[in-house]
Amino acid sequence: MAQDSVDLSCDYQFWMQKLSVWDQASTLETQQDTCLHLAQFQEFLRKMYEALKEMDSNTIIERFPTIGQLLAKACWNPFILAYDESQKILIWCLCCLINKEPQNSGQSKLNSWIQGVLSHILSALRFDKEVALFTQGLGYAPIDYYPGLLKNMILSLASELRENHLNGFNTQRRMAPERVASLSRVCVPLITLPDVDPLVEALLICHGREPQEILQPEFFEAVNEAILLKKISLPMSAVVCLWLRHLPSLEKAMLHLFEKLISSERNCLRRIECFIKDSSLPQAACHPAIFRVVDEMFRCALLETDGAPEIIATIQVFTQCFVEALEKESKQLRFALKTYFPYTSPSLAMVLLQDPQDIPRGHWLQTLKHISELLREAVEDQTHGSRGGAFESWFLFIHFGRWAEMVAEQLLMSAAEPPAALLWLLAFYYGPRDGRQQRAQTMVQVKAVLGHLLVMSRSSSLSAQDLQTVAGQDTDTDPRAPAQQLIRHLLLHFLLWAPGGHTIAWDVITLMAHTAEITHEIIGFLDQTLYRWNRLGIESPRSEKLARELLKELRTQV
Repeated sequence: MAQDSVDLSCDYQFWMQKLSVWDQASTLETQQDTCLHLAQFQEFLRKMYEALKEMDSNTIIERFPTIGQLLAKACWNPFILAYDESQKILIWCLCCLINKEPQNSGQSKLNSWIQGVLSHILSALRFDKEVALFTQGLGYAPIDYYPGLLKNMILSLASELRENHLNGFNTQRRMAPERVASLSRVCVPLITLPDVDPLVEALLICHGREPQEILQPEFFEAVNEAILLKKISLPMSAVVCLWLRHLPSLEKAMLHLFEKLISSERNCLRRIECFIKDSSLPQAACHPAIFRVVDEMFRCALLETDGAPEIIATIQVFTQCFVEALEKESKQLRFALKTYFPYTSPSLAMVLLQDPQDIPRGHWLQTLKHISELLREAVEDQTHGSRGGAFESWFLFIHFGRWAEMVAEQLLMSAAEPPAALLWLLAFYYGPRDGRQQRAQTMVQVKAVLGHLLVMSRSSSLSAQDLQTVAGQDTDTDPRAPAQQLIRHLLLHFLLWAPGGHTIAWDVITLMAHTAEITHEIIGFLDQTLYRWNRLGIESPRSEKLARELLKELRTQV
């Protein structure tokens, strides 16, 4: 590695001297010497680029103080520009010098100078000396002329690509695939330049009739990277085309979102929502092909983490953002629901897709019973069920988990006999792997707990220990069991809604949160509850205040 560095420095000095000689004389001898060394100089440029791309702009200037002079001399040499791939490699090298976030006027001036040189390179092979003299005669200086020229060239190419897209099978008026591929290759180092956006957009939207993709993979990767890092901003239609045409870019966008979520504060759905919306994935997922890929990656994350509550909460937030984007795009679905959820009943998906706010509160119980009936039919009656069985039905249900939380609140607020349909819905939500017998046992447990909580809600005095005993939380039962998690959440709902629950809430939670895992579970529950209340427009100042106080106190302890 050290030897390579020494060799590059020696070569650098050699070519700097050569370029100075070529620059000072335009005799036949110097032109012949230039032509004899073109292949060697291009190889030097390749090595130079390999070194530059590993450094930032400031490091490059420190190590090669005269790099600007060397590249400028090369860029103004018509023989070098005309030779093989030298023009492209020069563009790459220049783009390495661009400071992505200039901190001072010197760095800003360097960026402006580089853009001017890039404009010259792109125009040099299309406009000869006579054109330059003509523009000077009109009073245009090169520094004013070249940026405008670059902009016009890009707009012209973008317009040509759009016409190419519209011409379809009219082969006489279509741009050659080789030229489109070449354009995508040339664009790679220029993607973050503001004036190049129209050309990038046109390349992404332009679909040829070739059986294989003609745009370069490097182009897709560079555009995707620039989008993820917020270096460029493209219309959603162009982003959708990018992710439809290049699956690795879509997968990388999802992984980028996962990385953000993992590094962010745990159990904070508002922040998760901001990250998700900022990713553009919910909007792009309005196209079923993109939604299916995104959903499949969520499914894998869910299976890998054995149904981690954080993953379930993220899926629910993403689904809400997706549904909002779907409604914003069109009041009528452009695609059938079956294309988004192919493994489940369309009627079930349609009911779950409803916004509870659009349903009168007096009809919530009826809607929940209908959801339970559809799910139970899909899970237990395989002759009429979906192809995916219990897991696919549960996976669909957790997308719209707000319905499950509404079940708990409906049961706790009603003095009537708990409907079996709602008990089954809760048992299934918390224990999708349970068989019929185990699920029936959970329903019996939950019904008994609800009966005790109803009696206690009428009591003038409540104690934390009594509430723990009634809920069976002081037994040796595994606290990670689905039934125990369900009962814990019923207790938390009771504490938030029951008049006397506020006075003993902290004592109950202290007894309940005897492990870090359960503490995080309670934090997640409180955060999701506040988030859902805000979404549904549920106003209960006293309960909301208590939930916020408990959440704040618990977060200080983890």
